[in-house]
Formats: sequence, structure tokens, C-alpha cells
Amino acid sequence: MKGLLTTLMGAPSGGSGGSSMTTTFITFGLIIVIFYFLIIRPQKKRDKAAKDMLAAMKKGDKVVSIGGIRGTIITVKESTVVVKVDDNTRLEFSKSAIAQILDKKAEVEKKEAPVEKVAAPAKKKSTPAKKKDEPVVVEETPEVSEDDAEKDESK
Repeated sequence: MKGLLTTLMGAPSGGSGGSSMTTTFITFGLIIVIFYFLIIRPQKKRDKAAKDMLAAMKKGDKVVSIGGIRGTIITVKESTVVVKVDDNTRLEFSKSAIAQILDKKAEVEKKEAPVEKVAAPAKKKSTPAKKKDEPVVVEETPEVSEDDAEKDESK
């Protein structure tokens, strides 16, 4: 371990100077490869996707600007886009200010998404409707006194 640290730091060792130089180049090469796969390559993919999105903009697309303003594209010019925000409000944006194109199909699917059907609770049996002329019969239960309740419990 100590030998590896001294080699990476460039401290002279008892061996030849060419091996420390080779180790340094290998280390820098690994760092460059790691940076390429973790930083540079994903950024290039994002840039290409954004460029393709901006090139694919057309009249009628719903968009969101980088400021969060939503609207519908009215006109696509060479470097700008005219967006209809409200009935009488139209704004002109630079193409690079468009953050996202909202997919029409995705919005339709969200609105028409299948709703999970849940079984309705069991209905209670309803009593037949009473006529106005029928008298209402109320059944009364006899009250139980405390003495009677104690006798029932002792049995």
C-alpha cells in the first residue's frame, strides 16, 4: 500500500523512473475515462435530445418555457417561437428558452386513464315506502329495572 501511494505521488523510489511515469499516465488515463463516462457522455446525450426537441417543434405543440410559462405554439421562426399563452396573449420566445414540449398523447392518456373499478358496498334492505294514510306503529320494549337485571345475571 505504501509503495502504491509513493508511486502515485511521484516520490522517487528505488526502482527506475520510467515505471513511475507509466503509473502516472495510467492513473490520468483512468481519471479521463471515468470523467468521460460519468460527465461528458451523459451531457452530450442531453444536449442532442434538447437539440432534436427544438428542431421538432411545430405549430400546435404545447410547450413549457424555462420560466414555467405554458402555452401553445402559434408560429415557429428561424430562431424564435411565438407562443399563445391566453386568449389574447402571445409571447415570443427564443427557441432555447423552451424547456419541454408537452406530449399531446400523454395528456389525453392521463385524462382517459383507466379507472380502477371498486365494488359498491352492499345495499341495505330498504323498508317499503309508507303511505300517508297508514298509521305509524312503534313497538315499545319493556324497561328492565336494575333488580331484574341483577336476577338475570345471578342465574
